[in-house]
Amino acid sequence: EALERVQANDKVISAVSERGGHPVEKKKMRQWYLRITEFADRLLEGLDKIEFSDAMKEMQKNWIGKSQGAEMTFQIKDHEAGVKVYTTRPDTIFGVDFLVLAPEHALVEQITCKEQSEAVNNYLAYVKSRSERERLSEVKQITGCFTGAYAVNPFDGKLIPIWIAEYVLAGYGTGAIMAVPCGDQRDYSFAKHFNIPITNIIGDHYNGEEANPTKEAVLENSGFLNGLLMKDAIGVANKKIEEMGIGKPQVNYRMRDAGFSRQRYWGEPFPIIWSDGIAIPLDAKELPLELPHVEKYGPGPDGEGPLANLPDWMNTPQGKRETSTMPGYAGSSWYFLRYMDPHNKEAFCDKKASDYWNQVDLYIGGTEHAVGHLLYSRMWTKILFDLGYINHDEPFKKLVNQGMIQGSSRFAYRVKGANKFISSGLRNNDEYKDAVDAIHVDVNFVDGVEMDIDAFKKWKPDYAAAEFILEDGKYICGVEVEKMSKSKYNTVNPDVLVDKYGADTFRMYEMFLGPVEMSKPWDTKGIEGVHRFLRKLWRLFYDDLKGKVWNDEKPTDAEFKILHRTIKKIEEDTERFSFNTAVSTFMICVNELADNKCNKKEVLEKVLILITPYAPHIAAELWSLLG
Repeated sequence: EALERVQANDKVISAVSERGGHPVEKKKMRQWYLRITEFADRLLEGLDKIEFSDAMKEMQKNWIGKSQGAEMTFQIKDHEAGVKVYTTRPDTIFGVDFLVLAPEHALVEQITCKEQSEAVNNYLAYVKSRSERERLSEVKQITGCFTGAYAVNPFDGKLIPIWIAEYVLAGYGTGAIMAVPCGDQRDYSFAKHFNIPITNIIGDHYNGEEANPTKEAVLENSGFLNGLLMKDAIGVANKKIEEMGIGKPQVNYRMRDAGFSRQRYWGEPFPIIWSDGIAIPLDAKELPLELPHVEKYGPGPDGEGPLANLPDWMNTPQGKRETSTMPGYAGSSWYFLRYMDPHNKEAFCDKKASDYWNQVDLYIGGTEHAVGHLLYSRMWTKILFDLGYINHDEPFKKLVNQGMIQGSSRFAYRVKGANKFISSGLRNNDEYKDAVDAIHVDVNFVDGVEMDIDAFKKWKPDYAAAEFILEDGKYICGVEVEKMSKSKYNTVNPDVLVDKYGADTFRMYEMFLGPVEMSKPWDTKGIEGVHRFLRKLWRLFYDDLKGKVWNDEKPTDAEFKILHRTIKKIEEDTERFSFNTAVSTFMICVNELADNKCNKKEVLEKVLILITPYAPHIAAELWSLLG
């Protein structure tokens, strides 16, 4: 509320906002969703029809997360209600030592006993301040709270304590898990932390020091499953669960529907009017619905978007307009289809045009789009295919992942709950250990690792009154090589380098850094070598003192050999996207031509044709000067 804004997950650090360190509260909001879960199986099957790398396919499969298991109900002692859990390992049913519910689970309030109600309420308040990303990624910190209730194991009547813990999310499966500490490391760590007794159902395969997720053990302490190999017991347990009427086989997906609402001004407004709680779409003739013009905008009430502040736009005779807008991927998931028919005023793309052009032959993109943009694009294409607007149901035939250009980030360390920063070398002192958050700092006011404190204070209003604990009179920043990104304040402005060296130098140096699919750290120092090469290329045509040196003489066999070897290598390297080795080949070619004093137009014009995709500006200039 202090910032009057809805925060993205990555802007929340240890329950406070990255900007200003204000408390964050998690609220339920009315959201639109893209029902991508309906397409889970088709998205998996489609991976067999497209040329994606094995790593990319694996990332998408893991994100979709299809699993086969059983959904079963545990009755709760002294309650009519039961807890539904989803498990892929029904063979471990006799090793269940506790159940864990998501803190948001509907049963929590109902089953919490009077003695535990204060502890549970305090824990719920803590979880409410945590982002989902923090809840999933936190591995060192174990948190949870006992509800005071017990479930009954349906096979042996054993009482099982019911806990709540932030690592279980309401949106996955049933929002409840059965915990088998001898077979799952997270369950094991939880049981050890809270002194919950651990049942060993796998004999010597469990050493008491860590969990063992094996399926190869022979089951012990497992009632009717005793003596069975675990992987063979899965089917037996499933059959028994069904026979007893307490559950059924179930397919689950890790992937959840994609949030499609944004509480901001920009973005496409939803063509929806709410009337008595019912969402009514606008008629086609009322489209497109455009954003209203505003002089300025700010947050709406109760976390709504800025459009909620515009009653003249929001209120209509039919009802109230939806005030959230759509996310960026509403357009970026299918923009490529528009390129096929960009001037069509009747449709996004005529079917004849999309039949002619068909799929995108080659998509080059980073792995950071693996489970976002690429999955949404694949889903969107399937929707348009189902509706009969296009005749292909996969958007991209082939995918090449280019690695990220990495930057060297700098960090300041903020004491939790205070506007105080401690120097990097002091953060492991007993007083501050585990009590600081790393904050990205703009690399432009850090000299090496020493931060300009005055510049930092002027950088953001929140830091104007900040205190600093220094080492040897200096504030020393932490360092990490990571993705180059505006949000990490570690970017190099290409405009500065283009002004100094030219666009072709910048372009070729990016290619020269390494293989296209590898991530590579940016190092401005190395750009000089590529710049010298391009100047040397220029001198094959024009000398600073003599002026024009190119001529119409007939090349020798040796000079043709240099050219033809280069043509062969550049063609092969370009076809397989090996741009860094192609740049090396150009350098070798230019050196050999210079050593042979070859300034002959018949050779040089072919070199220009070869280098045009790599250095288009200098190539075009020299081509023009050749006449």
